[in-house]
Amino acid sequence: MVLSRLSRWCHRHPVVVVACWVAVLVGGVLSAPALFERLSSDAGDLPGSEATGAEELVDAASPSGDTISAVLVDDDPAELRGEVQRVAAEVAGLPGVAGVAHPWSADRLPAAEDGTAALVSVELGGAEVEEVAEEAAGLLRGADVGSVEVGGGPLLDLEMEEQAAKDLATAEAVSLPVALLILVVLFGGIAGASVPVLASLTAIGGTLLTLLAVSALTDVSVYAVNVVTMLGLGLAIDYALLVVSRYRRELGLGSSPADAVGTTFATAGRTVVFSGLTVAVSLAGLLVFADPFLSSMGAASLAVVLLDVAAATTLVPALLRVFGRRIKAAPAPRGAGRWAGWARRVRRTPVVAALAAAAVLGLTAVPFLGATFEDPDARSLPESSDSRQLVETAERHLPGVTTEPVTVVVREELGRQEATAYADRLAHVDGVASARLREGTPGLTVVDLLPSGPTQGAVARQVVEEVRSLPSPGTTLVAGPAAELVDYGAMVRDRLPLMLVVLGAGTFVLLFLFTGSVLLPVKALLMNTLSLAAAFGALVWVFQDGHLAGLLGTEAVGSLSITTPVLVLGIAFGLSMDYEVFLLGAIGEAHRQTGDTDLAVEQGLQRTAGIITAAALLMVVVYGAFLLGGFAPVQQVGLGLAVAVAVDATLVRLVLVPAVMTMAGRWNWWAPRPLRWLHDRVGLVEGSPTLDAR
Repeated sequence: MVLSRLSRWCHRHPVVVVACWVAVLVGGVLSAPALFERLSSDAGDLPGSEATGAEELVDAASPSGDTISAVLVDDDPAELRGEVQRVAAEVAGLPGVAGVAHPWSADRLPAAEDGTAALVSVELGGAEVEEVAEEAAGLLRGADVGSVEVGGGPLLDLEMEEQAAKDLATAEAVSLPVALLILVVLFGGIAGASVPVLASLTAIGGTLLTLLAVSALTDVSVYAVNVVTMLGLGLAIDYALLVVSRYRRELGLGSSPADAVGTTFATAGRTVVFSGLTVAVSLAGLLVFADPFLSSMGAASLAVVLLDVAAATTLVPALLRVFGRRIKAAPAPRGAGRWAGWARRVRRTPVVAALAAAAVLGLTAVPFLGATFEDPDARSLPESSDSRQLVETAERHLPGVTTEPVTVVVREELGRQEATAYADRLAHVDGVASARLREGTPGLTVVDLLPSGPTQGAVARQVVEEVRSLPSPGTTLVAGPAAELVDYGAMVRDRLPLMLVVLGAGTFVLLFLFTGSVLLPVKALLMNTLSLAAAFGALVWVFQDGHLAGLLGTEAVGSLSITTPVLVLGIAFGLSMDYEVFLLGAIGEAHRQTGDTDLAVEQGLQRTAGIITAAALLMVVVYGAFLLGGFAPVQQVGLGLAVAVAVDATLVRLVLVPAVMTMAGRWNWWAPRPLRWLHDRVGLVEGSPTLDAR
């Protein structure tokens, strides 16, 4: 067998193999600065959409640079006005500053009614945008007033990059030591526990290198690093844990280290590869979306899964040789075991058990029915963030000033009278607080509509839909954040069925090849749907509604990031199938040996439940550690994956699977004659895992 021969070669040549993986780790660490410099704060952009096309037309007609904003507050209105004018003139003199606007300039930006707060906007030009932005921000912060908040534009981008790097470092610093401690307890020694942790470190290096390569082809979001690293860490520990557990079992049965390695990779190693395929199929579903963020995330995640499988099948056998006899053999199993006893208890009342578990998952999913979605902005950062403080200060002193307009673009320059009449007509659309005809866009007619609610709120989205349905004096496009959100939601709704087809068909085929059954893949798909729905409900309950926010170190943001459900769907679906493969492999082997489905479920659960529980605990630690960060979209993905894994390893694997398989009986293994013939020739049943985990 290829895997057995490969693992034995790696076991015989540990220096070469370890050196190659150390090079990957070092390369990843050294590439980190270059990667973080290339990160983009954009997520949810949609090339080719109506909103994007409208923005491009306006930018071409009236080019403008990036802007940063400041809110200056002082109890003395006269002092504030004088200081704003002074510091604005100072900022305007900086090289690379194209212009400065404030309440007492020609542009007449908003000021508080009592004169104690003023908005200042700085337009940047030239190449060194970040440097100019920081210099301008320094001058603004030096204004002699009560308080100054500065942010937005390139400053917001920089804050997001720094937050992503900080969150990643925090998650690694917390999750790896905790994972090592759990593994030491599980394996009874530091040597065996070190193997999964070392494999995960190389996964981090490989992840960073992969993302750097992807960034050369397309934009990589600031939180792609965290999400892809989260996936890579969890899977690397998961796969190495399974391999080391099987290796320890073989040692306990009296095999020599070399023979134990060969047997381990002919069985557990094969399952790791097959599990990697199931995760890869799930992640491939992300490739169907038109959003470069989601498609690049899918491509990077696919590469990381392959890296994790490669590390598990090459680095792990080399490390087993390095640690040698310091890795303790697993004690021989005694008696039927507590997990087999649990399976028997579930089997006594399978209908009640299945209905109770499904009811719990269904109730947990209910909050998702009221989910709302928005594109991440400054509010996604921690409260200490400058850009977030700017937004909150502006809303406190200048209500509504942060609301961005719905921009209506007519692809021709209308006469003044006709343009004014069109703007007046748009002003009477429900939900429009005001309409302003924009000047200085040659060849176009541009009308900015200020919605009466938040920038991406329901009212703003309704304005977009209504304006698009109205007759217009020419070819009309609608832009702005609300329009972008509407377009993105439409894209997700259009492409989601295709993603589900990829997930469902790919998973069904792989599980059929693994089990020879038609029912078991269908059962797995339905149960995965329940666990994912529960994870989505938990996300809304915590992040949108704010429950347990303080305990979990998060806060209510009133909505979910628009990309979060798609990411959690793609990743968590694969992780759940990961455990399905481990469990069904053991049950299938026991069934081939005994011909008794009930006994096979007992033995399969006894052999794998402990390992699945330990692996799930480690994944929850890894994913939960990302809740300690301060970037809401990453926290949302972390919580979604942690809940999905926890639910899958408990209610699904320990209750629903034994209950449903008990009710199905011999039909678990049914397939039409043509499919049975196909499975007999191309099925992947030999060498299924028999992992003991106590």
